[in-house]
Amino acid sequence: MNKNVGKFIRALILVVWAILFGQLLSRDYFVKTLDIRESQAIQRGREESFLGIYFKQERIGYVKNRMIGKDNGGGVLYQDAVLHLNILEKTYPVEMHLQAELSNGSLLENFRFSLSSPFYELNANGAVNGSEVHFTMDTGKDEVSHMIQLNEPPFISTHMRSYLLQNDLIEGEKFKIPYFDPVTMSGKESIIEYKGFKKEIFYRQGRVYKLHHFVETISGIRISFYLDEKGKVIKETSPAGFVFISEPEFRATDIVYKGTEVLSSVSVPAIGRLPDISALSSIRYKLTIPKDINFDLDQDRQTYQDNILIVNKENVPSKDVRVCSGNDKELISTPYIQSDSPYIIRQAESIVNNATNDLEKVRALTQWVYKNLDKKPVLSIPDAVSTLRSKVGDCNEHAALFAALSRSVSIPTRVVAGVTYHEGTFYYHAWNEVCLDGKWISLDTTKNQFPADLTHIKFVQGETNEQIKIGALLGKLKIEVLGESS
Repeated sequence: MNKNVGKFIRALILVVWAILFGQLLSRDYFVKTLDIRESQAIQRGREESFLGIYFKQERIGYVKNRMIGKDNGGGVLYQDAVLHLNILEKTYPVEMHLQAELSNGSLLENFRFSLSSPFYELNANGAVNGSEVHFTMDTGKDEVSHMIQLNEPPFISTHMRSYLLQNDLIEGEKFKIPYFDPVTMSGKESIIEYKGFKKEIFYRQGRVYKLHHFVETISGIRISFYLDEKGKVIKETSPAGFVFISEPEFRATDIVYKGTEVLSSVSVPAIGRLPDISALSSIRYKLTIPKDINFDLDQDRQTYQDNILIVNKENVPSKDVRVCSGNDKELISTPYIQSDSPYIIRQAESIVNNATNDLEKVRALTQWVYKNLDKKPVLSIPDAVSTLRSKVGDCNEHAALFAALSRSVSIPTRVVAGVTYHEGTFYYHAWNEVCLDGKWISLDTTKNQFPADLTHIKFVQGETNEQIKIGALLGKLKIEVLGESS
């Protein structure tokens, strides 16, 4: 398996997941007050409905929605998704399932969801108490429980969104929607803009619809969706070429086993020739990024001005280097970086047992993760404990496991994401940074690089809820290699 497959998996899976399920557990709190009567939508949406998932005009999966009413006027929403992803000419099946109980006003009461793919399985369940969401996640290897405090009780959006059409909408009108994301277990905010009531041609079905067009921006990712006059989702389009179309069951479930290869759609062909970087201390790139997308590129080893990015290779610290103090945020345990797990702590302590200083600890942990993980795509929401048990993963699992091991022995550690270069192309990738002597230094456990080479361009730092922002770059980023920085 090509080791660079993992460089794109996180971006692809997070974007697909966000499109399929990012709206499921959400609180619709509009800037403009709307008369939201979602219970009416529940009544109209009790039948099954299906969305075919297309990539390059091939149906590679489907989403099934089903709503069952309850005696109290609420309902139970069932949503299932099946995908066949062709990665380097090998098909990887992915299944996602969600069950959510809703109150009469469509407020979320409790939920269960699962994700399964080769080498990985995740099951989660949660319940709402006021504005608190209490949840438990089980990867089959470990179980963790947490609580998320929201500003308001979470509202859930279904495949019927007639509440968006309750009032007379004006083209260009925008709504702000804070919501709860069940994957990252965090609060987010999206912006929905009404684009008008327009004709939309469905070439595959040979039909012309007149639909309400909305554009939703989530973490910089722009998703277009189209509603009929009853508020039913007829079509959604997403970055990287994924399209969701309302279809009858027999058509939506007729998916190809091996569709078009998807890796190329999320890679960035390099413009210009990359010099031999082994002897360089810095390099310059010219980046083309849409004006409405913002990333903090001017930090740590990177400087950015007027679309020119300079990446400076860090000097390897001396042996008497000390870890930074006062970086509590980069030491905490999280649902996916479980640095307080006894299993993680025991493994980390055994790895650094013979290290005599902090630099040796970093090197030992880097080399151990590099040598002990089988480099395969697992199509997962990566977490450290399940990765340590399975010892299988792509760049995302490498970064999550290293962060947990390093934090468990009191080394401040970040997970960062961006792109790196391979054979004429930049691929999306995740790696780490550690704080030593007051400076953040990059390292890549997928490649066993400390520091990481000059082709690593960082766009975000943080876990899943931050890394999903990379989806905004899909199909829009251009990178021109300018050569050594003078």
